[in-house]
Order: sequence, then C-alpha cells, then structure tokens
Amino acid sequence: MPIENERKFVLKDDAGLEEELGRLPGVSQNLLRQAYLDAPGLRIRSIEADGKTDHVFTYKRLIDGQVVEIETGLSAVDFARLWTQRIETLQKMRYSWTDGSYHWDVDFFRRDDGSTYFAMAEVEMPEGQTEVPPLPACLAGHVFGVAPAGDPRFTSKRIADRQHAERLLADIKRTGRVA
Repeated sequence: MPIENERKFVLKDDAGLEEELGRLPGVSQNLLRQAYLDAPGLRIRSIEADGKTDHVFTYKRLIDGQVVEIETGLSAVDFARLWTQRIETLQKMRYSWTDGSYHWDVDFFRRDDGSTYFAMAEVEMPEGQTEVPPLPACLAGHVFGVAPAGDPRFTSKRIADRQHAERLLADIKRTGRVA
C-alpha cells in the first residue's frame, strides 16, 4: 500500500529561492496544473516539463491514521474530460530532487499572471519516520517554519484558495509562527 509520509515547510516567497533552485544540478522543474474533482480524495494533474506533458489521476485518502495515495497515468483526452468536472484548481511551479531516502518538492503557487502567492516545501520521508530531516542548504534562510503534521490548512487543496493562502501567510508573518 503506497503510504504518504510527508512534512511541509512554509517558505518566504522571494524570487531568489526560485532562481537558486532553477540553477541547482539534479533539481527538476515542472509546471503543474491541478484540479480537485467532486468526490473526496480525487485529483487530476497535468505536468509540463522539457516540452512534454503528462497527465495523472490520483486517489488520496486518510485510512487508519495514514494517507494512502494511488496515482496512475491518464490520457490527455480523459484529463480534458475530467477537467470539466473540477471544483478547485491551482497552478504551481515545482522544483524536485532526491536526497538519500528523502524526496523534496518546493512549490510556488501561481496567480493567473504567473506571480507567486504562496511557497511551500515538502519532504517525503520513509514510512514510519516521524522525525523531520535537516533542511537542505538551499532552503536555509527561506523557511518561516514547519507546518504541524496533518494540518489541513496546508494542503494544496486549501492553498488553491488564494484568499485562504494569503490570510494564512499574513498571519504567519504577523505572529512569526506557523503553528
């Protein structure tokens, strides 16, 4: 069973981090368009990289305290059909890399004009690990803090609501705390 075990970090949305990530060896860059469908846990995503677009269908559900995530490829035609059934949508630029047993993604959530309204990193950890690994050097100095494990305010689905994300970020900046 594919168990998702991740922790999220709220980032300062400065352009310097995105430029730095774009120059690092071993870091891939993908433009994601994502939509949540009209049933809990269902999502579709297009992933654009290197002139190629892939489409993915995801089922994600909390079961017995663990998140089960199943992904499968989707044709462009079926993606377009399902896109008509979307409830929430988002667009984000993602930078990804693997560091030992950890997989890191840094997402810059975009407005329609391409500007960033929220930035967040997440680390996918081995199943059962609870201790957050040390931050990669490239993220040092760019982190407001670690989001509480499982906090629904920090799911991509919630961050897709720009008003929620902007209020959340303003509150973090005002209080200096993520929790």
